[in-house]
Amino acid sequence: MEAGHVVPSGAASSGRDPAMEPGGLLDVLGVAAVVLDAEGRIVLWSPQAEDLFGYRAAEALGRPAAQVLVDEQHLELVLSLFAQVMAGGGVWAGVFPVRHKDGSTLLAEFRNMRLEDENGRYYALGLASAQATLRRLERDLALSLRLVEQSPIGLAVMDTDLRYVLVNPALERINGLPAAKHLGRTVREALPFLDIQAIEAAMREVLATGTPLLNQFTTGHTHADPEVEHAWSASFYRLEDPAHRVIGIALTVVDVTEQHRAATAAAAARRRLTVIADASERIGTTLDLDTTARELADVLVPEFADIAAVDILEAVLTDSQPLDTMGSPALFRALAVKAAYPTPATEAADPVGQITRYDATRLVTRCARTGSSILLTHVTDHDLTRIARDEQGAELLRQAHLHSYLAVPLRARGQVLGALDLKRARNPQPFDHDDLVLAGELAARAAVAIDNARWYQRQRHAALALQRHLLPGPPPQPPGLEVAYRYQPAASVVEVGGDWFDVIPLSADSTALVVGDVMGSGINAAATMGQLRTAARTLAGLDLEPAAVLTHLDGIAAGLGESIATCVYAVYDPRCHRCRIACAGHLPPVHTRPGRPPVLLDLPTGAPLGVGGVAFRDTLLDLAVGDELVLYTDGLVETRDHDIDTRLAALTDLLGRSRRSPEETCDLLLGSLHHESGHDDVALLVARAQPLPRAAGPARP
Repeated sequence: MEAGHVVPSGAASSGRDPAMEPGGLLDVLGVAAVVLDAEGRIVLWSPQAEDLFGYRAAEALGRPAAQVLVDEQHLELVLSLFAQVMAGGGVWAGVFPVRHKDGSTLLAEFRNMRLEDENGRYYALGLASAQATLRRLERDLALSLRLVEQSPIGLAVMDTDLRYVLVNPALERINGLPAAKHLGRTVREALPFLDIQAIEAAMREVLATGTPLLNQFTTGHTHADPEVEHAWSASFYRLEDPAHRVIGIALTVVDVTEQHRAATAAAAARRRLTVIADASERIGTTLDLDTTARELADVLVPEFADIAAVDILEAVLTDSQPLDTMGSPALFRALAVKAAYPTPATEAADPVGQITRYDATRLVTRCARTGSSILLTHVTDHDLTRIARDEQGAELLRQAHLHSYLAVPLRARGQVLGALDLKRARNPQPFDHDDLVLAGELAARAAVAIDNARWYQRQRHAALALQRHLLPGPPPQPPGLEVAYRYQPAASVVEVGGDWFDVIPLSADSTALVVGDVMGSGINAAATMGQLRTAARTLAGLDLEPAAVLTHLDGIAAGLGESIATCVYAVYDPRCHRCRIACAGHLPPVHTRPGRPPVLLDLPTGAPLGVGGVAFRDTLLDLAVGDELVLYTDGLVETRDHDIDTRLAALTDLLGRSRRSPEETCDLLLGSLHHESGHDDVALLVARAQPLPRAAGPARP
């Protein structure tokens, strides 16, 4: 409903013309009208006079007014004043005591004037109102005017067409516009900088419903300060006269700019603290370089930036010597790019994993070269060419409406690793100094995590390289055996290192099968493993019995310091199909036979190598053609969540399924029992007895 068409309460139901409805100050004042002829007799008596003086018209008409209304002590004065008015002496006004019908005295405010009809006869018109009522209204009006004039709150009254009819000085100051420029105009005409649609919708709602709208928050600009955004709290009230006719809207406006700025700053501070707390929990949860970079980007988007990119200097990752020349380009590798929403800005970023040459003019290059942050509060077209990799990228950033930019170096342990690239496009707030400080704090924390991941990756590669170098290559296929093996390093660098296996050809077609596990992890464990493996191969060449080999290895391990290792050593003679096995604290091998269930060998466990002074014993095992011997390390079967007996039962259950080749058996066991995120190495060796070639000699006694 349009404001100008609001129907007063009761008008529509009665069918009467709203203009004829009573109302207004005259009704509140109850102004009585009395007309006297030239002799002072009452000839007209209004209903308001009945209410004010108590006499009905029939009781007053035709009687002298002085006799009806005036006490005897005031009679002479009244007659004198009446004569003065009737003689053309002008209007008389004042407060006069009037006798009420009930005998009381009423102080009434009078206005008396002479009237003349068409025949030249004179009459006296008296208008009167109770002094108490008049004084009360005067006080109320004076108070209202004083409050309106001196109130620090902006006050205005709008008519039903939503045009200003009253504006107080406070609102003039708030809007930066004098009252004369308000009056007769709508908000749209007077203050075009504001959210006109919302304001007019609120006023129309109040006009239609009569329900006040309180503390409506809005922001915008005014004539007083067109360059700075202000905030206001406005309330709207419908105005009605005593007859409940809608006559307009009253509104109050309070400037809450300072409170808004303080609240905005507090909210920003809370968001920053939230981002920092979030970063403490989410960045560096793994020692994976790419994951750490993604975690940093995820923390910053969308709470802090619309787009975030993490770029690392390639020289840092490859340990090559970076160029120190400030004007030279640099190679970067993009580790992570994150956007809060689909945007062309992501297309302008370098693809993750790609190595790209950044020109010296790019801000990211300058940030990494100097180790200093770069803050562009308001990005210009010229800046876009220094942010993007090329002109096409600059156009994509322009399409994304990039307006603020921040680049922060990733510095750890005195070295700049790369740069954190942050952009705002949809977020209207530009980056400021507080944002720069926060981004620097997050970059410093993330840089340490990234550097840890970098060192972890380097150490892991070194440990794996050493381990692979120390482990045998593809084992030979010795006479009378079909051999398959697998080696799976641990997921974590700190747990890589100690497991090994070996297949060693011996004299007379015999073969030594070895699986061991050095306790501990890392490069030291890998080095110890290499020493024990070399010693085992040397001892195997002496054709010693398995128990004797383990005894010598025990002494060697004891001489390596605090090195402890478990080991299974077996020698298979294909001529007599027998295998001698000795165990040093290792998990039992599994013996599989066609048509029969797999068996965990019941071997004398023995003590681990390095304990010293413990005897080892050989166990003789028949290994017929088609039989298999499965040797493994604990990484295959041990987990943190399951009992070892349960896991060993799962191992034998898998081996008892349909017959497979040794290679297929290795794949089955690793795929079913070992997890990629396992915390230990796995060495697995499967040897199946085969017939000897015809050229082989007789069996050994």
